[in-house]
Amino acid sequence: MSQPQPPTQEQLDAYIRTRLALAGVDLDLLPAQPDPVTGVPTRDQALRSLRSFVTGGPAAIAGWAPPVTGTPAAAYAQQAAPPLLYPSITEAWTGKADAR
Repeated sequence: MSQPQPPTQEQLDAYIRTRLALAGVDLDLLPAQPDPVTGVPTRDQALRSLRSFVTGGPAAIAGWAPPVTGTPAAAYAQQAAPPLLYPSITEAWTGKADAR
């Protein structure tokens, strides 16, 4: 099976603009030319920075796990095993209800 092709710069820009539009952010409101007085990034600078994050950040974030040794910390245990909405049904499906 072949590996998926990485997205092109145009595809990344469309993805970024769409995600920002869904959040109510319009990159077109940023200046096209640098403004040394305010230091506001230009559209191109913002897109370049967001492109860099999208291509590298999520993979690094998704692979991160808190450093836990021995018995998991309470916060990690909650994330690793979130509470079930209907535990009785799940226990019946998995056979854990019969052990009671």
